[in-house]
Amino acid sequence: MNANLSEETYYINTAKENASLFLGSYLTALLQERSDKNHLPPVFLCIGSDRVSGDSLGPIIGSHLSSLLSDQFFVYGTLQHPVHALNLSETLHSIEQNHSDRLLIAIDASLGTKKHQGYITVAHGSLSPGAGVNKTLESAGDISITGIVNVNNRFSHLMLQSTRLSLVMTLAECISRGICLSCQNLFSSQMSSACLMPNTCPIPSALSSSTRFLPKVFKGAV
Repeated sequence: MNANLSEETYYINTAKENASLFLGSYLTALLQERSDKNHLPPVFLCIGSDRVSGDSLGPIIGSHLSSLLSDQFFVYGTLQHPVHALNLSETLHSIEQNHSDRLLIAIDASLGTKKHQGYITVAHGSLSPGAGVNKTLESAGDISITGIVNVNNRFSHLMLQSTRLSLVMTLAECISRGICLSCQNLFSSQMSSACLMPNTCPIPSALSSSTRFLPKVFKGAV
């Protein structure tokens, strides 16, 4: 990783007020640090399958973003056309061929500790899809966003299958709104009017009490 980039992972509790505003603020800051590729709207890679409730976070977000963002934003992975273990490599190749001049933001469900269930993480660097269920897939993303949908243990597959859809929807809505706020801050001229929001995303000078820096350790689900 570039030595000039932040190595911290931001953890955001979706139960807290203005969680999407915090995500938008942190994502804006991370994008602005990447002066090498921040002149064009980023590409979004939303990983997951709609066949398992806990793993459907990515495609739900992808569908939200596809309807909210303009054609200047490229979104891979929706409920209609999910990106998962079987087509991830092919999709990454396509992104590299067609959008090498843009930053890639990878989004996935993840498993974590019980106290972080319902949290969002955002950080520089790639995520490792499948790590939470002991799969080895290609890493993806210049910036990564995950939603912690359940607890990581030796029954990870069962945890994903038994994840409450209400939690997944809460995470999806918060992440989608945070992304839109960040894009509005940086690329407002290329936004759909449906996505424009009255709130702006000031760059945070310090963390509030509702978020904190934690070690950069998280696992993508599938």
